[in-house]
Amino acid sequence: MQELVEVKAYLAEKPGSVEEYPFGPTALVYKVGGKMFALVSEDARPLRINLKCDPALAIAQRDMYAAVLPGYHMNKRHWNTVVLDGSVPAAEVRAMMDDSYALVVKGLGKAVRERLHLSADD
Repeated sequence: MQELVEVKAYLAEKPGSVEEYPFGPTALVYKVGGKMFALVSEDARPLRINLKCDPALAIAQRDMYAAVLPGYHMNKRHWNTVVLDGSVPAAEVRAMMDDSYALVVKGLGKAVRERLHLSADD
């Protein structure tokens, strides 16, 4: 999963996912319930994506893959930047996106989750 089209399609299909450009024309942000779960640097080559992550898992992923770095311009304890250069398997990148989304959904208030028809397990 290295192509912008693939990444955008995968993130956009998440229930309640909204695309925004709050940081300029090349920083595509995906939010659920008003909270960011992914930031795609559209002009970076290779493509880069910031994803929320459990702190212990974030460190493990950085140790496992050279293409996983502390989150650029983010809280480095809770965010990773993944360089989509092909060195991280596509299935692993999708799992990272899924985990980021699930962490944010879990942190949403019950009323917001209900309004979006989401559970804390999504």
